[in-house]
Amino acid sequence: MNRIFALSAGTLLLCQVAVAQQKMVADKIAAIVGDKIILRSDVEGEMVNLSRNNADGSLPPNAPCMIMEQIISQKVMVMQAERDSLPVSESDVDGQIENRIRYFQDVYGSPEKMKEVTGYSIYQLKERFRQPIREGLLAKAMQDKITSSVKVTPSEVKKYFDAIPKDSLQYYESELEIGQIVIQPKATKEMDQYAIDRLLEFKKQVQEKTSDFGRLAILYSEDPGAKENKGVYILNRNDKQWDADFLAASFRLKENEISSPIKSQFGYHLIQCIKRQGDNITVQHILLKPNVTRSDLADATKLLDSVRTVILNGKMTFSEAVVKYSTLPAAKFDGGMLQNRMNGTTYITIDQLDEPSERDIVLLLDTLKPGGISKPMPFVDDQPNGRNGVRLVYLKTRTQPHRENMNDDYARIQQRTLQLKQQDARDKWLREKIPTYYIHVDDEFRNCTHISQWIGGIAKQ
Repeated sequence: MNRIFALSAGTLLLCQVAVAQQKMVADKIAAIVGDKIILRSDVEGEMVNLSRNNADGSLPPNAPCMIMEQIISQKVMVMQAERDSLPVSESDVDGQIENRIRYFQDVYGSPEKMKEVTGYSIYQLKERFRQPIREGLLAKAMQDKITSSVKVTPSEVKKYFDAIPKDSLQYYESELEIGQIVIQPKATKEMDQYAIDRLLEFKKQVQEKTSDFGRLAILYSEDPGAKENKGVYILNRNDKQWDADFLAASFRLKENEISSPIKSQFGYHLIQCIKRQGDNITVQHILLKPNVTRSDLADATKLLDSVRTVILNGKMTFSEAVVKYSTLPAAKFDGGMLQNRMNGTTYITIDQLDEPSERDIVLLLDTLKPGGISKPMPFVDDQPNGRNGVRLVYLKTRTQPHRENMNDDYARIQQRTLQLKQQDARDKWLREKIPTYYIHVDDEFRNCTHISQWIGGIAKQ
């Protein structure tokens, strides 16, 4: 197949939401693979998604065939993974579901807006997408098994590179690897107590009916959604997207009961139970975030100044300092390095530093040489009602603009060579394995290149 097999669970999720947005009706079976059904709307949904990913909204002329071939390939891989009892745990499935839900919430802005656009609540989306997520993980496990032994040699990499016409070699803009050590100070006990006392005063006002909970939420809550929804949310007992302390406190309440101030990772909450129904509960809350003082930020600045000196003197590496001092939860996974959101690598172009918190970094780059570390600088993160902090910025590497070559870009060329060899291994596996499964395809797709070959292979069995 010309395209690397990559129909993932995430893609299926996007397809199905796209279908929902277009009000398509899943009313026609387009193919059957073993005991699994492929609907015409599955193909249409992926075509919508493919069109959205192209800047001009166009589709390749063979898009329906290409998509159907990918879906059939995935179904076969899923069934073979089930036959081989490849391990996919429910916790892995749940984790992928949570990641997808968070992605959609970021896209649409709030659970309410997401439901308005897609037609599904968070709970319904989770149930609707559980099977596609599970199948995506099974297909990936099967792909990994097929390609785990595939390796490439330096001579294969060189042969691949030499076959590329010189005028077709990629041109790379200057790329950077940028790290940061971030300290976001915690509020003092005095600031914590101030937030608690304010919430207790709000509770008193509501109980004495001198003020309305919703009005207080609009006026004072630091939950960014409160201005629109007055702090009202519907929670499910098994929904892991919510802070565990907030969720537990909510389900301890009786109808119309108001909690004492509850601490979560976001701050302090005053929660009122509006309605309970089975595993669902409707609550209204007010969030206050204890303020970080100038003194706290000054102490963080002083600490990072010392850390910078230690690194520059060679007494500690940047990565060691990240582990020891950074307060960002992700630091232990990414080593403090900024990630390219397009490809997941640490190589970033300047125009990709487009988040508000990254704009100050752009201004620093002209003053930093590779290996250099900035002085401590204040910043505000990109979370709603962003938190204040202080950070050091580290420029690890900077490449010059250049045409692709074996010296500067060997790792990229090697990866592409490996991907092509892995694709060949998958295609060979599919040619051998697909004829062993029952496949029925609607006439619309029977003349697709690979499908016709597969069906021909089945007929010879």
